[in-house]
Amino acid sequence: MSEKNGHLVIIGGAEDKEGECEILRRFFQLSGGRKANIAILSTASTDPDTGEQYRQIFEGMGASEVSVLAVHNREVANQAQYRQIFAKQTGIFFTGGDQLRITGILGGSVLGKALINSYREGAVIAGTSAGAAAMSETMLVGGADDATPSKEIIRMAPGLGLLKDAVIDQHFAQRGRIGRLLAVVAHNPYIVGIGIDEDTAIIVDGAGEFEVIGSGTVTIVDGLQVTHSNVSESSLDQPLALTDVKLHILAKGYKYNLPKRIAKTP
Repeated sequence: MSEKNGHLVIIGGAEDKEGECEILRRFFQLSGGRKANIAILSTASTDPDTGEQYRQIFEGMGASEVSVLAVHNREVANQAQYRQIFAKQTGIFFTGGDQLRITGILGGSVLGKALINSYREGAVIAGTSAGAAAMSETMLVGGADDATPSKEIIRMAPGLGLLKDAVIDQHFAQRGRIGRLLAVVAHNPYIVGIGIDEDTAIIVDGAGEFEVIGSGTVTIVDGLQVTHSNVSESSLDQPLALTDVKLHILAKGYKYNLPKRIAKTP
């Protein structure tokens, strides 16, 4: 069976839910518009109402079917029914909360595997805030905001693996997180750091190219050409040094090709 990876809609958090709803509407359209069959996964949050807000939004847009899956433990995530449920989903939306809840509960479960299969068959996977952070193979699970880059300001963990060779940070400009994204790239310059502002998203196609939408910007930290780093010699609290880091700031309409590491202007 050939794979035809769907789109990823990776949202920096606090997306518009009352006005034009540009980002949520784009997810709705990619999922099939009025034919969309959308599952909202509120696993990241312990708030029972988190998924309901999104259900109302997507139903209001006219989606054919919207369900909220409040899966909060691995026993539930391993129920066989999820193979059938996810076989028909055209869009899957992760709410915000704690990204470790997403991976710790869903990773390797029946639901988790079904979700990956859906994506490989063309379903659109979206995530906001913690749901965005969980998209990559390695995810940021915590760290100090507005801090000098050092080894101790970040905590990493395995993510869902939908986005390759990149790490996502969210609420980016609003919480001053450039230091921790630089620290990620210092640990492994092969990884592209992607910082997404609030009410901003990237739409990633199956080939790994993404487009920026929303009201803010996306910061790209590319360390592939780094010529010097002190990360291996420095102590935990010692400031990191990096030379020749490439930085891109991309606004709505700009694109970035992840495999080729090329930014494209509108």
